[in-house]
Amino acid sequence: MSSASPPVPPQVFAPARRIAARHRAAALQARPDAARYLLDDMVEDVLERLAFLRVEPQRALVIGDRTGALARALRQQGAAVTEAEPADGFAEERPLPDSGFDLIASLGALDTVNDLPGALIHIRTALSPGGLAIASLMGAGCLPQLRAAMLAADGDRPAPRLHPMVDVRAGGQLLQRAGWADPVVDSRSLDVRFRSLDSLVADLRAQGLSNVLARSGPPLSRSALAAARAAFGTRTVERFEILTLSGWRR
Repeated sequence: MSSASPPVPPQVFAPARRIAARHRAAALQARPDAARYLLDDMVEDVLERLAFLRVEPQRALVIGDRTGALARALRQQGAAVTEAEPADGFAEERPLPDSGFDLIASLGALDTVNDLPGALIHIRTALSPGGLAIASLMGAGCLPQLRAAMLAADGDRPAPRLHPMVDVRAGGQLLQRAGWADPVVDSRSLDVRFRSLDSLVADLRAQGLSNVLARSGPPLSRSALAAARAAFGTRTVERFEILTLSGWRR
């Protein structure tokens, strides 16, 4: 008897839309005033964790850092660094094309993969024994003001407009399922003040965080958009939650 085929993960996100959003973000990052505070925060966090753990990688893979800041910092420490970007064809949901890394850092690249458990398994497999993986992604609790504004705009018929996100508990379960040793999951918040809904949307696009759902809601009508802008208000503080998953390969 033939073995059963592995289950196909639900297609929550559209890969083509995901790639297009990352290409657009890369183009917007060429502007001198482009928003990049989320990636900057992730890079700083990875470097602080490495210093705390006294890890000095010799061979590292950095995924998703459009700024190149983490790769530059690691090279200054003497590491040989490979950089990978999903928009350029790097596929997290398939076995990685190389292995033997003693550090793999994924920055904001796992938020919109359909097979997150599979991606985490591929990362672990690409590590050398004793290697460390750190993955930062947007976590549950992100964008409460935007969510409220979208609900106000849609009224009694809310449409799917924001992505589902992983919380700390689910993150821990994912790491156990993926076989990461000594897993650690934590989250931190980053509060940013915006003068309008439009300024928040511009920052989301510049950082590759626009809607890439496979089945997203219809475009907002003019009146619904006006309702969303009014609900969001002016000089509103929005919250970003950054979830970080880390663990080792034994």
